[in-house]
Amino acid sequence: MSQTTITTQDGETTSLSAETLESFDHRVRGSILFPADTGFEEATRLWNGMIEKTPALVVQPTGTADVVAAVEFARDHDLSISVKGGGHNIAGTALVDGGLTIDLCRLRGVVVDPDSRTATAQGGCLVGDVDRETQLHGLATPLGFVSETGLAGLTLGGGFGYLTRRFGWAVDNLLEVEIVTADGEVRRASRETNADLFWAVRGAGHNFGVVTSFTFQLHAVGPTVYGGLIAWPFDSAEDVLETYRALTDEAPRTLTAFLILRRAPPAPFVPEEWHGKRICAMAVCYSGDLETVEEVLSPIRGLGEPVVDLLQEQPYTQLQSYLDATQPKGHNYYWKTEFASELGDEFLSTMRELAAECPIPGAQLLFAHVGGALNEREEGDGAVGNRDARFVYGAAGMWEPDDPQSAAHQQWIREAWEQFQPFSTGGNYVNFQTADDDEKRLRATYEANFDRLVSAKTAYDPDNVFRSNRNVRPADPTR
Repeated sequence: MSQTTITTQDGETTSLSAETLESFDHRVRGSILFPADTGFEEATRLWNGMIEKTPALVVQPTGTADVVAAVEFARDHDLSISVKGGGHNIAGTALVDGGLTIDLCRLRGVVVDPDSRTATAQGGCLVGDVDRETQLHGLATPLGFVSETGLAGLTLGGGFGYLTRRFGWAVDNLLEVEIVTADGEVRRASRETNADLFWAVRGAGHNFGVVTSFTFQLHAVGPTVYGGLIAWPFDSAEDVLETYRALTDEAPRTLTAFLILRRAPPAPFVPEEWHGKRICAMAVCYSGDLETVEEVLSPIRGLGEPVVDLLQEQPYTQLQSYLDATQPKGHNYYWKTEFASELGDEFLSTMRELAAECPIPGAQLLFAHVGGALNEREEGDGAVGNRDARFVYGAAGMWEPDDPQSAAHQQWIREAWEQFQPFSTGGNYVNFQTADDDEKRLRATYEANFDRLVSAKTAYDPDNVFRSNRNVRPADPTR
């Protein structure tokens, strides 16, 4: 190993000697990768192609002991540090320029206990890893709706998916974590043990350490559910939006429907004459009694002749990966989203008009229905808060990395946000924040829970070792 240039937590440039790196290598069983090494490029490739960061080194632990070694090494040498689970975060927080990235890609084990209906999954798991193992027993927990999303990032920011209406945020189903904190200690955290840390991890966990394992409560779901995609011409948007509002007011919690206003992609299942034309689509998951599905979906079926109808019985694992192809790795992504508690006339009209004029071919104006179980808990039950949220909504932009209109696309998303933000609860989902969001936006995420988060951060990470995230800074000791 040769001398390596690094960036310290304060942004200063310095070097690590070959002897220092050699000593570190002897402490780690997993791989240590440098920019010239085979595998480094793949280890630092993120879902969002807009992110351009290059760590000085990447550590790929094979177990918790390696994570401890990496955290201690970064702390002892004042290295900037980041943690990569699935690398699916839109803000690109998994990487840090000139610092040390802990890549958890080798920690993907899942153990299911069907008797207690629990699953313990390592920190490098993807959503699909957990679904695959739990569905062997007809069990699941709410974990997003794209199978390639990292389990850790999704969960630590709160987490929602098709099952949220039934069982709450992902962190509402979290029972325990194993976490390596900034002091290099391995801690267990649950409602009974290190309860203050567990509270903070459930919604702002990126700030508190490296979670090496998660234990979740599971629920009887599947293995067969009913759902998929269905779409109509955009000319029907007014009817579709009105039906969606009525449906989400009355639907049983076993039904979740996400509404998407976009141009039809050139996918094999879309008739060629509809490629590139504006449509209204729903991504549907019905996890209830399959004998009643036609009655439950009758409002959707009553919307007239669809352009695409892929609703059918299918394995839950298949439904969970249904949208994977719509979010290809390496494209540019820029989103602005909010939480809403209701769908008023002006709100729906604004979103419809924005969708009609959107100039970005791959963009979506979307609504994700999450209201139900999460609304029944206290605001302070976990840092995630936002117990008044019934919908996640916003503008999600996607385009090719070499698109010359990239800056214009981002500007359009920001201007659209200005128009639909007034319909927000005031809160927003931290996992959908972008790199240019400020501290005011972060505070709005946690609202009344923010000050308690600062106290927890000050207790467990007073030097802000874990700052490559949507960062809650510790209290300044000089004040």
